[in-house]
Amino acid sequence: MATGAGSRGPARADALRALPSVEELSARLEGIPKAAAVRAARAAIAEARTALQQGRAHVDLDERAHQLAERERRPSPRRVLNATGVIVHTNLGRAPLPEEAVGAALEAAAGYSNLEYDLDEGRRGSRQAHVERLVTELTGAEAALVVNNCAGAVLLAAAALAGGRELVVSRGQLVEIGGSFRIPDVVAQSGATLREVGTTNRTRLADYEAVLAPETGALLRVHQSNFRTVGFVADPSIEELCSLGVPVIDDVGSGALAEGVPELADEPRVRRSVSAGAAVVSFSGDKLLGGPQAGVMAGRTQAIERCRSHPLARALRIDKLSLAALAAVLRLYRDGRASEVPVLRMLGAGEADLRRRAERMRALLTATGAQASVIEASGRAGGGALPLLELTGPVCAVDPGRLGADALSARLRAGDPPLVGRIREGWLLLDPRTLTDAEAEAAARAVGAALR
Repeated sequence: MATGAGSRGPARADALRALPSVEELSARLEGIPKAAAVRAARAAIAEARTALQQGRAHVDLDERAHQLAERERRPSPRRVLNATGVIVHTNLGRAPLPEEAVGAALEAAAGYSNLEYDLDEGRRGSRQAHVERLVTELTGAEAALVVNNCAGAVLLAAAALAGGRELVVSRGQLVEIGGSFRIPDVVAQSGATLREVGTTNRTRLADYEAVLAPETGALLRVHQSNFRTVGFVADPSIEELCSLGVPVIDDVGSGALAEGVPELADEPRVRRSVSAGAAVVSFSGDKLLGGPQAGVMAGRTQAIERCRSHPLARALRIDKLSLAALAAVLRLYRDGRASEVPVLRMLGAGEADLRRRAERMRALLTATGAQASVIEASGRAGGGALPLLELTGPVCAVDPGRLGADALSARLRAGDPPLVGRIREGWLLLDPRTLTDAEAEAAARAVGAALR
């Protein structure tokens, strides 16, 4: 049943009265559980009523109710094909996990585990024991602690080392991270008093020295993860900051632990900050490290113990599934198998593999009558890391025809599984860098079906 947008007065009232009851409409939804059918019917009727009251047409009620019921039955969150070329895509769940990490999380979820139980001693243990030795071995730190994300790690370190005292930060490092969270706000929540030094583009060691006082709790250095200041700039090195004799909290952001990866050359090294003597070095588990969401803290024993015993540590603790996955990822690094981490594999993907995958997508699409070609384009690391790095390589470009790129993208997002690509100059680009071989074929078939 549809009512024209020009309906007024009695006609609109008749159309509203003609809407079926929830019970009537839900009874027509065959094959759908009763509770789900009732919810879908209620929502569809509410949409139709609003459309009629606003003088708009509404879709067929039975069809709309079926759509709503099917949408409810789909899992959420759900698997998405990422053809954007953005490796650590924050909106798409950041880093895909290695197979071993997926298996470890599944095993931890499927039953009981020794999460906080010491099997050797037969008594309560610490969940940190599963990852602390791995972190200290990989970073050279004396001690380590893992919390639920890197922003939590910075908050905990600031509260534990500078709560009730001053925390000194360069004005050039008062950055805003994802979700509009700003360093000054994080510092304020820690209970520390923010003390700014230097300017937005140049801060010298003397600027820090000039404000050191008994009220100084710590110095905070923050990596400009998702942007760079270039040109007339200056900042003290981590070694210079640590030489001042005040605890240094170094937030290096993306967690670049891998050695011998050229694409990571511009990222600050965790081991360097630890060697310089930073009290706490914090970094993410789900960015360039390629693991689950986590905030890793490595540093001096005394500083880490202060963080460990702070009340916020309980509120920020990592859950058992993320812990199991993180431990598996760290073992890959320890065992010299970092190349098995998907994020690192995508960063270092070779021209031959990318072209083979792009050509396969083109061939599958042209076989369906679609117009597609292989061109050069640039992807990104994403996740607030390596903002200047352009990952240039072959991609499959698809002509959306009369349908248009926006409408084609909407169809693909509504598919099963949903597919997200990127649009450039009216063409849909499918970047093979963020697709496996199987996913590339699935992506091409999805686009072909959407165009048909």
